[in-house]
Amino acid sequence: MFRELLSIFRPGNPLEKMAEDFAKMLSLTYEQTVKAGDIYFRKSTSPEDRTQVYQTDVKVNKLERKIRKQVIAHLSVGGSKAQVPYCLLLMSLVKDVERLGDYAKNLSEVIDIYPDPLPEDQIFAELREIRDGLERVFAAASEVFTESDPERAMELIHEGRDLAHRSDALLTLIARSDYDPGLTTAAVLGARHYKRIGAHVLNILSSVVISFCRSMSESTGKRSCLKRLVASSRGAGPTDSLGGNGPEISSIASRSV
Repeated sequence: MFRELLSIFRPGNPLEKMAEDFAKMLSLTYEQTVKAGDIYFRKSTSPEDRTQVYQTDVKVNKLERKIRKQVIAHLSVGGSKAQVPYCLLLMSLVKDVERLGDYAKNLSEVIDIYPDPLPEDQIFAELREIRDGLERVFAAASEVFTESDPERAMELIHEGRDLAHRSDALLTLIARSDYDPGLTTAAVLGARHYKRIGAHVLNILSSVVISFCRSMSESTGKRSCLKRLVASSRGAGPTDSLGGNGPEISSIASRSV
């Protein structure tokens, strides 16, 4: 199954153009997320930067609609039945990428709520680390998807889930701070937007893991692939791999493919 999905991304395939557009969407939303982070953390606050975020979002939305139309057209004029689940998966992934653009745009808008400089304290130092980690995972997601590397995908899923837990923990620190209402709102929105961006990146990564494991199950009749991947990504035995520090198998398996 995973090989079938990857065939969409190979030269000469009728769906190759969709793959190119999907890769472009990923690249655009990554750049958009980085730019939005620069605006949020006041590294770049010019009107041109804000305009660039919005213009990129328009490009991403156009590509999403284009890919959806391409998929429907391909399936309606003789696309093979075997390709249907992979085309539907591609449409689902396209929606995840489109949502990445929306959250990046929302992140860039937080400065409108609280335009003052952000403090150099423990809370925003942690949020900067979360940002750096998320951008690192995001940058690797496209390569992992196209290179069919489920073990690396699992490693990134662990990293992403750890960042999500840190975002949640950050809310407790914000609640106990002496921030004024405006700064509190800006801090909470930053933490939540980064968590939601991370969640959609993890959806893309989990599609790699689930597609690969379903392919292995179909070819071997064995269903232990996911447990082995979790264990190998943590360097632990099968029992330890089901502990609470990494992504739960049921959580990853719930991704619709």
